[in-house]
Amino acid sequence: MPPLPTAPSPPPRAAAPRRARADIETEASPRQSPTRERIFAYVRARLLEGNPPSVREIRDALGLRAVQSVQVHLQTLTAEGRLQQTPGKVRGRARGYQLCEPAASIRLVPLLGRVQAGAPTLALEEDIEHIPTRVTAQEDELFALRVRGESMVDAGILPGDIVIVRRGVEVRDGEVVVALLGDEATVKHFHRDGAFVELRPANLDFASLHLRADDVVILGKVVELQRSFGRVGR
Repeated sequence: MPPLPTAPSPPPRAAAPRRARADIETEASPRQSPTRERIFAYVRARLLEGNPPSVREIRDALGLRAVQSVQVHLQTLTAEGRLQQTPGKVRGRARGYQLCEPAASIRLVPLLGRVQAGAPTLALEEDIEHIPTRVTAQEDELFALRVRGESMVDAGILPGDIVIVRRGVEVRDGEVVVALLGDEATVKHFHRDGAFVELRPANLDFASLHLRADDVVILGKVVELQRSFGRVGR
């Protein structure tokens, strides 16, 4: 008796493409993905300062290995409603994304010049640009200064950082202030000792300034620190 015909074997299944890296996550991933949160924070900061990054810049800044992983996270952030794409997106760049945050919660404050984290230096009273912030205060109570010098590095305040300063608020011991000494300004920790003031650095290579309280004008308290990748030290 001849053998019964057998059904043809199914074609071999194509191998699933390898994922570029473990940092790629699907759009169903939890909202609090650490990698995605870091990408969102970086993209948000760059968008707010008017300098949207490329996908490769995001990859390099955050130490990721694959452009594809960044693209997947950007797509997920769009699906979550945290970013939105605008028409005419440039291929391979994040320049076609914008924030979905209400504009009313963002305010612009004047960047008045530079302040020394080291020996005091003149704070330039010239409005050269504006810096976005979410600090809750009236616009005229806030100003921004760019930091120079290294006397506050142990407090996480580096050369090139921008400090948002609030005027007219009570300053307590240990808080970071911008102080005016004659025509010179400096950023330091504030400590009061009776009729005297100590302006204390956060770097053992620098000495504290001990001054009569009448000789020091506190311009304001530092309420926010902003840092842009690629601009540290400028």
